[in-house]
Amino acid sequence: MSGSDVLKRPDSILFVCSYNAIRSPMAAALVYKLFGSTFYVRSAGVDAGDPDGFLIEVMAEIGVDLSHHEPTAFDEFEERGFDLVITHSPRAHHKLLEETRTSAAVVEYWQTPDPSLMSTGNRQQRLDAYRHARDFLMQKIKDRFDYSLLS
Repeated sequence: MSGSDVLKRPDSILFVCSYNAIRSPMAAALVYKLFGSTFYVRSAGVDAGDPDGFLIEVMAEIGVDLSHHEPTAFDEFEERGFDLVITHSPRAHHKLLEETRTSAAVVEYWQTPDPSLMSTGNRQQRLDAYRHARDFLMQKIKDRFDYSLLS
């Protein structure tokens, strides 16, 4: 398999954000929803955050149950050797570039909206911010991993 094949269709993907509470578990769950077990997919955070109720709610809207997700810090994460690491925050990107500098992993940065930054507004506005992040990631994943080949 050539290097470009590994980049387009990796066997394993790790999504990493700051707290493994919203963007990285959302992305991992979306990959699984779209591609099933085509890829080995996991998520972690630079730190372990707290479970997020808005995440659970907007993912349930599309048939994905994340009610049992427990945020995990990358340093506590025992798995290594992923083909592709996708980061969602500058903090996560810098950390994973350092962690993978001696490995063959490809690290990509996806500047992903952080819905938790919307601390004002009513419940509906906050849910809309989470939906926006979910829909952004859904499209990014479809584009990145050639979802059109499956449909």
